[in-house]
Amino acid sequence: MSSHNGSHNGKVVPAAFPPPVDSQKEFVKRGLDAEDELIEVGVAIVGGGTAGLACANHLLALLGEDPETLERLGEVPVAVIEKAKTCGGHNLSGAVMRPGPLQELFPHMTREDWRTEGFAFGEVKKEAIYILPNGKTKIRIPPPPPQRNHGNEVISVSALARYQQRQAEEAGAYILTETSATQLIVEDGRVVGVRSGDKGRGKDGEPLGNFEPGTDIKAQATVLAEGCWGHITGAAIKEFDLADGREPQVWELGVKEVWKVTKPLDRVIHTVAGWPLKISAKYHQIGGSWMYPMKDAKTGDDLVSIGFVLDLDYADATTSAHDLLQQFKTHPLVRQVLDGGERVAWGAKALPAGGYWAMPKVSMPGAVLVGDAAGIMNLASLKGVHYAIKSGMLAAEAIYSALKRGETSFEPYEQAVEDSIIGKDLWEQRNTRQPFSKGLIKGGPLINLMIATKGRFPGGRWALHRNDAQPMFIGKTKDSYPKPDGKYTFDKLSSVFITGNATRDDAPNHIRVQKHVPREIAETWLWMCPAGVYEIPEDGEGGDESGDVDVIVNYTNCVQCGAITAKGGRLTVPEGGDGPLYQIT
Repeated sequence: MSSHNGSHNGKVVPAAFPPPVDSQKEFVKRGLDAEDELIEVGVAIVGGGTAGLACANHLLALLGEDPETLERLGEVPVAVIEKAKTCGGHNLSGAVMRPGPLQELFPHMTREDWRTEGFAFGEVKKEAIYILPNGKTKIRIPPPPPQRNHGNEVISVSALARYQQRQAEEAGAYILTETSATQLIVEDGRVVGVRSGDKGRGKDGEPLGNFEPGTDIKAQATVLAEGCWGHITGAAIKEFDLADGREPQVWELGVKEVWKVTKPLDRVIHTVAGWPLKISAKYHQIGGSWMYPMKDAKTGDDLVSIGFVLDLDYADATTSAHDLLQQFKTHPLVRQVLDGGERVAWGAKALPAGGYWAMPKVSMPGAVLVGDAAGIMNLASLKGVHYAIKSGMLAAEAIYSALKRGETSFEPYEQAVEDSIIGKDLWEQRNTRQPFSKGLIKGGPLINLMIATKGRFPGGRWALHRNDAQPMFIGKTKDSYPKPDGKYTFDKLSSVFITGNATRDDAPNHIRVQKHVPREIAETWLWMCPAGVYEIPEDGEGGDESGDVDVIVNYTNCVQCGAITAKGGRLTVPEGGDGPLYQIT
């Protein structure tokens, strides 16, 4: 275990305390219920986010030109199963988006139309990237080629999803909101649909007065668009060996606020590495921040999206993305933007960061993976939204082509992804994540060479290691966090409150962790969680002292960011309708 001064000998790793869950046993259902007890749809899309709804809209556009195939899909040709209260309710990103795929998806719309609809906030015309040596100074650096954003669009993915939902419904999609998909249904080695979750169970799983059982949803094709850490996606990857020969996926956590400000921000701003992170290899802290201008075309308000992204491979258990964001806001660079303003939104979400080598196989018999569920994220360019849209469209084309021919294999989707901007871009940045394992000082120059040569240097395939294999120690990162004042810096619980989180107090627990663990692990969960889910009882407190402690899980606080799964726990399916209701994140 760790010593009393907070150092470690390499033995306290989250992976040594696995959560009590067997994903294939729990989340894969063998066979369908009787015909009179299930719902039949043509294509079932699990997840009403950017990727899933791009798939729905593009598929319906293709079917609209082919009445014969549309008729073969039945009364419900496309169903979208979304666990939030509305599509977009659980979606969060920075986000500066490359416009091409969205223009391709909705060719009748102009970018001005996007802004009128309320999901886009302006074209990027100026940008700046800084390194922060400390809490008072800044050094401007030229944007690396992958991070040049001129001509891109600042958007809200939650608002974009709501727009996509409306378009899909008008085109004939059946949108099941407040509905969790709890199991992948596999029959004769092929995905044949999903099962929706029960509603109205108590803390111990007992049926309450308003109990409604789940239902099998039979589909000719299934699209897994669950985003990060989807429990069905994880089960599918194991069931069909989709990660065979791949590197393990690794993750980051982003915490975001939206502010209404008194004067407009005139450029996109990023910071990389440096303050408030500790650059010592011992702490293993890698991350960065953003500030994006958002001009609300409807109200005329000047808004700013601000956030902090943290690599979940850090070693100091007291590292907290939420508190690092609050600390970042004390820098003069940020103060001059936010002073006199008002925070109007907050949220948190994990994102895949492994890149090309960590992407699983994206098709299996009867189903495909899209967006974050497929690990489609370009860390070097800090981009994922346009890839999510493109992957959804490519999946729609592969599914449509197969169903039109009466076939059941969607394997052509694999090559379509490889040949698209997704495969080409991620291949060029295939090794840019891995040098982070060497720390900022040693790894930074290697990353720069890999970006400059588009992956040709140093060549080969660099390995990744799982975030939960990182040994943890109790360090001093927490000592620098500012005390919340409720006006400019905020605590976690008040932040959760403004998400509209409405999880029932008597809902079943959807978080799986071991409850009695070494202090290093308990402190990791306590500080990591942006929503204050994990607590150590007062009689278990003791500063840097090692030893086992109990953990309290306040799961009704959870905003379903997914970070716990990277550090030794597991986020499983919540009841439909639980969690946050993001509006502009």
